Amino acid sequence: MDIRKLQRAIVDGLEGVKAQDIVVFNTEHLSPLFERVVIASGTSNRQTKALAAGVRDEVKGIGGEILSMEGEDNGEWIIVDCGSAVVHIMQPAIRQYYHLEEIWGGKAVRMKLASQRKGLAKASEGPAEAGRQARSACSLRHGRRAGRTQDRRPAQDGRPQVHAEDPDRRHQRARAQGRCTRCPQARGAQARLTPGPRREADDRRGRPAHAGLGRDGL
Repeated sequence: MDIRKLQRAIVDGLEGVKAQDIVVFNTEHLSPLFERVVIASGTSNRQTKALAAGVRDEVKGIGGEILSMEGEDNGEWIIVDCGSAVVHIMQPAIRQYYHLEEIWGGKAVRMKLASQRKGLAKASEGPAEAGRQARSACSLRHGRRAGRTQDRRPAQDGRPQVHAEDPDRRHQRARAQGRCTRCPQARGAQARLTPGPRREADDRRGRPAHAGLGRDGL
């Protein structure tokens, strides 16, 4: 198995359970038995066991094999042997005491963590899933239609959220259509188009508004 795909799956499994201080080291020049050493911290026995289980599930999800798991009884230091990579999951006090970075930390491998790689697919996700995430991110950036932005994230009632139009843009469109109540010109035009009380009464009687008026309109 490609070592880069394996180390990506291991890191994904650790990040899925909120591991702390994840580091990856290249150990090809130090040992012929494995190529990577991954070290991460968990704050409690429960979390370290969950981290080990997360690594196991992610590695098996990409077709990898877990050779052994040690230290699950107490949870202070769990070692997950993934063949080409060995994972050390330790509580902070144990990690500080043994300081494995001094032994294996000659060549650190730079990897993008979850906070640094938004929108990238996990190792267990195929090209189709990666393409779907890319299209979703593009839709969020360029989803403006007719002055509205539709958020693809569902609201609590299951419907997509729709943000209101910008007030300045709405005012410009209303002014162009003569419907703005803030502009004097628009108010005058609106007043001319609005029927008065007598005209409305005449319309209800079925006769024109000028019927019954004399020469002077009285």
